[in-house]
Formats: sequence, C-alpha cells, structure tokens
Amino acid sequence: MKRSMYLMLAMVGIFGCAGPFQKIAAQVASHQQRHVFTPDTIPWGPPPPVVRPGAQFAVLEGNPLASSGDYTVRLKMPDGYRISPHWHPKRENVTVISGTFKVGMGDVFNTKTMVALTGGSFGFLDPSMHHYAMACGETIVQVHGQAPFQFNYVNPEDDPGRK
Repeated sequence: MKRSMYLMLAMVGIFGCAGPFQKIAAQVASHQQRHVFTPDTIPWGPPPPVVRPGAQFAVLEGNPLASSGDYTVRLKMPDGYRISPHWHPKRENVTVISGTFKVGMGDVFNTKTMVALTGGSFGFLDPSMHHYAMACGETIVQVHGQAPFQFNYVNPEDDPGRK
C-alpha cells in the first residue's frame, strides 16, 4: 500500500513538473519558427521597386528600410537577370547561396570585366563603390548589412522605381 502511494505521488510530481517544461519547449519552438529558415520556409515575394521585376525577394532578418539595425535579405534571380551600375552609402555584404553571380566594378555595365562568384562565395563592397551584377543560371544571393539599405543608380534612368 505504501509503495502504491509513493508511486502515485512520484507520478503526480513528475507530471506536475512537466507542465513548465512543456511551456518552455513550446516557447523555444515558437521562437525558432520566427528566426530559423529552411529553404522551403523562406518567405519569397516580389522584389522592391529599386530592382527590376522578375526576381524574388525575401527579408530574413530586420528591416532593410529602417533608420538603423541589422538586416539580412535574399534575392533569387532568373538566368540573365541584370542589376545596372549603382552604389550604396553603407557597406554591402554578399554571399552567393547558389548559381553564379557575376559582379563588375565601375559606372558602365561591361560583361568582359565581370568576376564570376559561384555558390559559397562571399564579397563585400565598401560604401560608395560603383558596381553592377548579373545572374548566370538561377542564382540566389544573400545580402546583409546595416539599415537603412539605399540603392543609388549611377544613371537615374536605370532606376526601375522611377518608371
């Protein structure tokens, strides 16, 4: 009889203590769902008007248009997608996730002087560096930096947001 009572008290204690752990586990899972992305959960959508239509865009962290703070975004581009010569007032950090991302420096788009960066490559551009890019095959790049993210075209006529 005593043995049954101790067993019953032990089970009540175990299940009584399990409640808070279940709550913590649920909070961790909820937190991870907001801060962890697998390829199939990335929230792709249309690109912002500062780049041509045809690509897909996803904000993974922060707000690139905020007055300050970190941001991380991804851009998925179809084969042949081009980004005309432009510059940013803050440093831009780019990681090629997949495909081939060709990058060139200067004010004129010149495919002969571009460098091909394949999946796993990383590069950074200091503030005000004039550059341009092109996707070879479907290409995904991840860009991170400090907000606000500003896009300034060398030739204002290249800005799709002005059209």
